[in-house]
Amino acid sequence: MSKPIRIAVVGMGKIAHDQHLPAIHADPGLELVATVSRRGESVGDLPHFNDITELAASGFEVDAVGLCTPPQVRWAIAQFAIEQGWHTFLEKPPGETLSEVIALQEAAKAQRVSLFASWHSRYAAGVEPAREWLSKRTIERVTITWREDVRVWHPGQTWIWEPGGFGVFDPGINALSIATRILPSPFFVQRCELDMPSNRDAPIAARVAFRDTSGAVIDMDLDFRQEGKQSWDIVVRTDSGILTLSEGGSVLHVDGTTDSPRGLDLAGEYPGLYRRFADIIREGISDVDLRPLRLVADAFLCARRIEVEPFVE
Repeated sequence: MSKPIRIAVVGMGKIAHDQHLPAIHADPGLELVATVSRRGESVGDLPHFNDITELAASGFEVDAVGLCTPPQVRWAIAQFAIEQGWHTFLEKPPGETLSEVIALQEAAKAQRVSLFASWHSRYAAGVEPAREWLSKRTIERVTITWREDVRVWHPGQTWIWEPGGFGVFDPGINALSIATRILPSPFFVQRCELDMPSNRDAPIAARVAFRDTSGAVIDMDLDFRQEGKQSWDIVVRTDSGILTLSEGGSVLHVDGTTDSPRGLDLAGEYPGLYRRFADIIREGISDVDLRPLRLVADAFLCARRIEVEPFVE
């Protein structure tokens, strides 16, 4: 495909405005041609549609869609897009359940379109150097600390507290997307505790114990109640030193030496995602890694639930 890939963005919330639109505009191989949202938000003079069926009925030509909706409603939209022959980009998490994403994989294969389950944190500056460094070491212990203030980072996002909204695992799955990329051995859930606000259906905090197939212990601490300094850190103790990924994977430290300083604005992550999306479209393949979602599903499956005080925004 020599011409720019024509993309419509579906779901015009905060993540679309902050990350998707700038990344598309910055890539000469992509062209934003339409937006879809119940809010009625258009971008400049571009056509705007209230829902994806209206876009299809209009006859307006698009090659691909970027889906920025909450996961609870995404399957039907993605399935419809695939049926139109449109390549489909899924914001993370890729769906509400594992089964629906697997169904989308099968549909995309049948329609011969590309499906991309995006994990933006894997495109942070320190992730690939960390993966390379760890590939030559034996992992002894891993500590994942992902603590942030939900009122700052998810204001007014009621869907995150509803069934299928993931709660604290919405950011926590970012940590797991990094861990499944950089750690050399597969790992699995052993124990999990979820702190459940009495007035909500999703956890506000979680503690998960994993173990990898080589016997290394991996502990994860997630919390939406963090005030002051926010923490998005992965510390890996190995047989030949300690590696730390901080600021969501954007800064890499090896034995105290900083290798890849980077700002915390996700500046390189979404452009990287859209480059990958364009690549798989041109190659005629899909890219759907379900490991982070599978680990979250396993955590919910074996969790002990602890009722805590109500959450009021």
